[in-house]
Amino acid sequence: MRASSTVDVTTGPRQLTTISLPIVPPPSSARRQQATPGTRGSDPTKMTNDSAYTSSQVTAAVRDALTPLTDVTHVFYAAWSSHETEDRNREVNAGMLRNVLSVVVPNCPALAHVCLQTGRKHYVGPFEAIGKIPAPDPPYTEDMPRLDHPNFYYDLEDVLFDHVSGRDGAVTWSVHRPTVIFGFSPRSAMNVVGSLCVYAAICRKEGATLRWPGCKVAWEGFTDASDADLVAEHEIWAAVDPFAKNEAFNCSNGDVFKWKQLWPMLAERFGVEWAGYEGEDSRFALADAMTGKEAVWTEILQENELVTTELEEITSWGFVDAMFNIDIEHLDNMNKSKEHGFLGFRNTVNSFNAWIDKMKASKVVP
Repeated sequence: MRASSTVDVTTGPRQLTTISLPIVPPPSSARRQQATPGTRGSDPTKMTNDSAYTSSQVTAAVRDALTPLTDVTHVFYAAWSSHETEDRNREVNAGMLRNVLSVVVPNCPALAHVCLQTGRKHYVGPFEAIGKIPAPDPPYTEDMPRLDHPNFYYDLEDVLFDHVSGRDGAVTWSVHRPTVIFGFSPRSAMNVVGSLCVYAAICRKEGATLRWPGCKVAWEGFTDASDADLVAEHEIWAAVDPFAKNEAFNCSNGDVFKWKQLWPMLAERFGVEWAGYEGEDSRFALADAMTGKEAVWTEILQENELVTTELEEITSWGFVDAMFNIDIEHLDNMNKSKEHGFLGFRNTVNSFNAWIDKMKASKVVP
């Protein structure tokens, strides 16, 4: 979430309510921190978005929005507010979840389950810590201990456990840990597929080669992804299947891929030439390469009659740079989900192309 906390709650039979609460200033006031290839500073997805509201005002806004909803049965929590330091991430994000559960858990007698979505950084730490702190060898399994490093994902879990324990087992929980999500969500702060589509479209407009910007490991190494629809299926399964209650689960597609396999496909979809990893001296930051391309994007919108968007709205250059410059292979294991009854999977190649199709069909990219 860029500028709000969003929580989905099921209220009554088959009714889904989404609550959006103003937590931080709008995107126009946010400043993204850019990534430098081959380096790791603070989290490159982070924006300067310290709250324009006091903590008590936020708590009151959440309470006022949620108190009338006394028939909530299920909560699906995937909110995220990004900040410059992990200490601030811990404080704000734990506070957001605490604000929600402190109202919903005691006020909703029919509440049955809370799904919490976190992610892969549970195993490798925040971006600024990846490769700098001891981490387990992949594939990652859910029984691996927490890292000895601050991580707001751990705080979210602790808030969840603390609140549901007050209902003496009447409310169950599940934690879901996807990796890089392939999906639509054009304005999310970690939109990999959309950002790459925009990059390819700009290359086509300028007659440029679609160059790989990142490191050799990210290009040649095995990795995995999480299809957005699969994540949703996984969370719904855990919310209703008694064999999934009170467990944490990895959530990936169940296969592996290499970016060197997807890159030519991306180029073909946009009719451009491509170049792969060409050595350390050829690495570059997309955040730098795409600086000043706003006018080019405007021309692309007009020429192709696309939905009007701002370049900075629908791209996540810093996140893509971070992902393509992680020089470790990171994979998870889906055995636990299978053993508990979830057999869903996705073909990652098909997933990648399907989300490109949706971007094109929705007139977000040409």
